[in-house]
Amino acid sequence: MAALVKCRALFQPLRSQMNVISGVCRSDSALHSFLTKRAPHCVRLYSSDVKSGDDLIVRYLDGDDSGIVVLGINRPQSKNAISKNLVTMMSEALESLKKDNKVRTVVLCSMVPGIFCAGADLKERAKMQQSEVGPFVTKARTLITDLGTLPMPMIAAIDGAALGGGLEMALACDIRVAASSAKMGLVETKLAIIPGAGGTQRLPRTVGVSVAKELIFAARVLSGDEAKSLGLVNHAVEQNKAGDAAYLRALDLAREFIPQGPIAIRMAKLAINQGIEVRLHVTYLAKNKVLFSCVIPTKDRLEGLQAFKEKRPPRYKGE
Repeated sequence: MAALVKCRALFQPLRSQMNVISGVCRSDSALHSFLTKRAPHCVRLYSSDVKSGDDLIVRYLDGDDSGIVVLGINRPQSKNAISKNLVTMMSEALESLKKDNKVRTVVLCSMVPGIFCAGADLKERAKMQQSEVGPFVTKARTLITDLGTLPMPMIAAIDGAALGGGLEMALACDIRVAASSAKMGLVETKLAIIPGAGGTQRLPRTVGVSVAKELIFAARVLSGDEAKSLGLVNHAVEQNKAGDAAYLRALDLAREFIPQGPIAIRMAKLAINQGIEVRLHVTYLAKNKVLFSCVIPTKDRLEGLQAFKEKRPPRYKGE
């Protein structure tokens, strides 16, 4: 949890009775104004360990939303571009989340209105020594892979532009929700390069090979509604005045996952992820292995059977 303590508390605009329970908030006046304007009744600012310039804000939700963790990218001056510091902070946060069995669902969103992530920070890249570029690219690719292999469900809330590496980050998530006004695309060919963090593999798996080729060849930018029609995002919602419609829809989805058996959800994600990577007969062998692990009489499984018998909601504890 040490890595998460370094991160910062995030607003939750939907439930005003809840308070920040993990981390501290930047003293930056702009962020303070943004948070208090968005959620004047639910933000508690802590003064200890205050640091400015935090690129990632992490919040553990509580109350009925206990088990949901929100990761907020916060680089307003750089349109949330992927920097060395952001990669480090996100990697540390994901490493901590992997080990926390109380985490049921993670929502990835932006703290910057109108932007999800603009891709790689090319200004920072231009200042790097040649010897630094290779290790940074490797770390960025590893981060995006880690997003996809996180044991629990990961939802990307796209309330603004998601371009290049920003869309690759969203593609690594299990589910994507976008505002209808959001813009997204793998636009690297405009710079005479190709998507370098899994986009050429994940986009075809999401929208089909032919459509993915068309989008990448043309460096096409889609609206949220267009992305929904192609299956690039699961849901497209009309943007609201606060600019967080996708985030609110993502929270609603996360709340649907919370009552379900946490071990079963993790095993289902594992089975699906492994299944799409191999041929069908190999998939059955892998699935049998996962299913066998699910029939072991865990406390959650026994609770689920007992709840079904008694016709009541199950009380899962992730055990």
